[in-house]
Amino acid sequence: MKTTSSRFGVIGKGAVLPLLFIVFISVPEKCNARYWNLPPLPATHEYGNILINRTSEKNNMKPVVFSHWSHRLKYTCGVCHLELEFDFKTNGTEITEEDNLAGNYCGACHNGKIAFGHTSENCSKCHSGTLTSGKEKFATISRKLPWAPFDNRIDWADALSQSKISPRTYLEVPPADQKSIDFRNHLELTAVSDQVPPAFFPHDIHSQWLDCGNCHPTIFNVKKRTVTHYPMKDLLEEKFCGVCHYKVAFPMNDCARCHPGMKNPW
Repeated sequence: MKTTSSRFGVIGKGAVLPLLFIVFISVPEKCNARYWNLPPLPATHEYGNILINRTSEKNNMKPVVFSHWSHRLKYTCGVCHLELEFDFKTNGTEITEEDNLAGNYCGACHNGKIAFGHTSENCSKCHSGTLTSGKEKFATISRKLPWAPFDNRIDWADALSQSKISPRTYLEVPPADQKSIDFRNHLELTAVSDQVPPAFFPHDIHSQWLDCGNCHPTIFNVKKRTVTHYPMKDLLEEKFCGVCHYKVAFPMNDCARCHPGMKNPW
């Protein structure tokens, strides 16, 4: 048999492919985020900030900037996205100034009692038209909270579990009692490819921020439990997990947060 020399020693020609295969499968799974067209990550203080511009510019006003991180300090996600009926999709809710003044949507808190009200001197606080609002405030707050490798560089789940933050879970309507549900077991979602470790979904962490009705049945059909039903391409179209984990909750660049068998490149 003809042999060839390599840095692995002298090997037979017929042994090259088996050796390469052995080397390939013995390497730990790496995060393959570079193979996906993930959205670019903004500055840490801008992550999760959105511009609400359904009618602002039409009415000669700058778009409203909404900072998820600043509101997350005081309220869980379910307060806005369930009790106040904000759509998860940016500009998906028909918010009007009349609604706000009547105590709906933003006006439920921004009434001059809970938070600054809808008065002329406060217009620029929301209608800034830029995602960079609050940079100085963010720098002060973020230093006090647990670190994370992506998004705001804040581990919000740890911040909550360590009582670094104490967000309210409702304004007037208490969420459904979920204490009777055992959330200790994480849901395992097997991948299509054998080369991709399974993802694990922790209901317990999500239930601290959201109500079951936020996800089921509109976003997730509870009868479908594999990644076959939730392909990565759909997540990148802001479907399923991508509804939140695209530009608001920690991004999909952080592969190992959901696929613990993977190793992030950082």
